[in-house]
Amino acid sequence: MNGLEIIEDLYRTNRVFCSSDYDRCVEYLTERLPFEVHRLRPREHPLQGWAIPPKWDVAEAYIARDGEVLYDGTQHPLAVIALSAPFEDTVSRETLREHLHTVGPDHENPEAIPFHFRQLYRPWDRDWGFCVPRPFYEELEPGEYEVVIRTEETGGYLDVLEYTHEGTLDEMFVFVAHLDHPGMANDDLAGCAVGLELFDRLRGRDTKFSYRLVLLQEITASVYYLDAMAEPEQEAILGSVFLEMLGSGTQLALQHSASEDTMVDQALEAALEQQGADYRTGPFRSVIGNDEIVWEAHDISMPSLSRFPYPEYHTSDDNPDIIQEGRLQEAVDVLGRTVEHLDDQRVVRKQFEGVPATSHPQYDLYVDTWGTSDETAQALRQVMDYLPIAPGHLPVRALKEQFEVPAEPLLKYLRQWEEKDLIDLL
Repeated sequence: MNGLEIIEDLYRTNRVFCSSDYDRCVEYLTERLPFEVHRLRPREHPLQGWAIPPKWDVAEAYIARDGEVLYDGTQHPLAVIALSAPFEDTVSRETLREHLHTVGPDHENPEAIPFHFRQLYRPWDRDWGFCVPRPFYEELEPGEYEVVIRTEETGGYLDVLEYTHEGTLDEMFVFVAHLDHPGMANDDLAGCAVGLELFDRLRGRDTKFSYRLVLLQEITASVYYLDAMAEPEQEAILGSVFLEMLGSGTQLALQHSASEDTMVDQALEAALEQQGADYRTGPFRSVIGNDEIVWEAHDISMPSLSRFPYPEYHTSDDNPDIIQEGRLQEAVDVLGRTVEHLDDQRVVRKQFEGVPATSHPQYDLYVDTWGTSDETAQALRQVMDYLPIAPGHLPVRALKEQFEVPAEPLLKYLRQWEEKDLIDLL
């Protein structure tokens, strides 16, 4: 599967949260991987304030003077602000400028068109406007301008693409990227393309855990997708990773999960080291903020892998010219190694609630440390006391490191719990 081809084919589309172009991208991608498409519709009241905007397409948009079109709002998907209200009138230069958005005066390319996205998250408070090169804004002469923005709008929905590679176990790890962001390539078609190639490689492979790829609209779709997911399905997710901006020539960045030391954090860092990749790390939300806040709020850890920052971010300069195929492949290779590390993990799955009487003959699991200074016994006693209050799934590595117990006696002791049907060792 050619990730660069996917990016080149789709980057010029107007991929706002819900549009005809977004629908076409969904159709295109389902032809390359057999995704299941979940259509999420608005509620009577927005879900915790997160509203699904209407389906929105630009039919016609321009700025003219004396009958001459000076700026065509359909020449680039960023040229009309996302979810612009319709507008037709003659306005003064001063009024027009109030509705024009440009890159800042210090931006290295004043001709770049910026991404105005706020209305996607605030569809209840919409204005009209254009995004334009800075020289266009500065060179407007005094006088009157004809402005036309005609849009086509219908009821909105969020289409979420989901592909699951079935492993031996139902427990899974999820890889997430966002398919929205009109007219841009690295953010985040690159993350989607990397995810598709990773899962294309997994097809036909036997894995212990299951793995899922989810492509959706940033933040809002994660809110609705996770809210609609059944509790047992959420509980089977052992961790996740966000994929973003993985095609530029910039350095890889591993942003850790909120807990910092989860199975996915460990596997990602081990894979980056094994790959010999040039990368940096940062704490949760210190590199860039995306859907990880939503997944973490559902008790699903989510580190991210990105190449942020890069100079072309959130502008029309984010196009296939900045994408390096070798960088995409490096990310796929790192994630492939990550899957291998995850599949090698031993995980304790609890099969009990409450506190078993470990000294009872039914179990015979009590670790008696009375009168002994044996450090291994002391550590196993702590494991015994911890298991009743441990989460439903936890890596054996975490027990080993937390209680400083050697691997062999720890596994031997855990197998005794497994023989009593109290845990499964995955």
